[in-house]
Amino acid sequence: MGLRLVQVNVKAGDEAALGRFWAEALGWGTSVEAPGVVNVEPVGFAWPDPTALVVDVVRVPDPGTVRHRAHLDLATTSREHQAELVARLVGLGATPADVGQGEVPWTVLADPEGNVFCVLEPRDVYRDTGPVAAVVVHCRDPRTLARFWGEASGWGVHEASEDLVRLRSPAGVGPYLELVRADDLAGVRSRTHLDLLPEPGADQAAEVARLRALGATEADVGQGDVPWVCLADPEGNEFCVLGAPPRPA
Repeated sequence: MGLRLVQVNVKAGDEAALGRFWAEALGWGTSVEAPGVVNVEPVGFAWPDPTALVVDVVRVPDPGTVRHRAHLDLATTSREHQAELVARLVGLGATPADVGQGEVPWTVLADPEGNVFCVLEPRDVYRDTGPVAAVVVHCRDPRTLARFWGEASGWGVHEASEDLVRLRSPAGVGPYLELVRADDLAGVRSRTHLDLLPEPGADQAAEVARLRALGATEADVGQGDVPWVCLADPEGNEFCVLGAPPRPA
């Protein structure tokens, strides 16, 4: 029983165009789940599977007003691969982004709708993650927030310091969830959040109650009457608890 992390939700004004960008960026395919929702996932992928956190690109009336403190980090295997990937992404419509990173070995870009992401230099820790190295959530207290997300998702801690806590699926596959200390949270927001799915046999309402007991609060992002539940973690990062498949937005 419990919950599992299953996808990253990205808001868009043009979900078809942004879905194509991310599919090309990751080398994945797309499918249309419902009007306004494009799924970006590995070809032949059987959702849900811990080997990947798929990307759901969801159209909203005004995506600029929907902002979340999370972004994607993309993995590379060499400096040459990093340079080639950056060049390819720029060719697809990405643009350089300045979030105050200064001189760093990774490259900060924004997708065609302005969502910031990073193309990392090669690192051993990401050699087996697939194209998405990590989903990064900015926060004030990584260690404290890690306790919430560990309990929420069942993911275990692989590395912990005052500035970074890295969690991963208990299966030891797929990308990491990284909680990174940030002093100016307003400066690192993007329109991205995480979605959790109840395990087979688990009850959505019971899981929502468990998360509230852990410190989650209700969140209103204009979702209206929907089969998923919008919550915020103890630092205010919104996320959703899904109902039964097919995947909602």
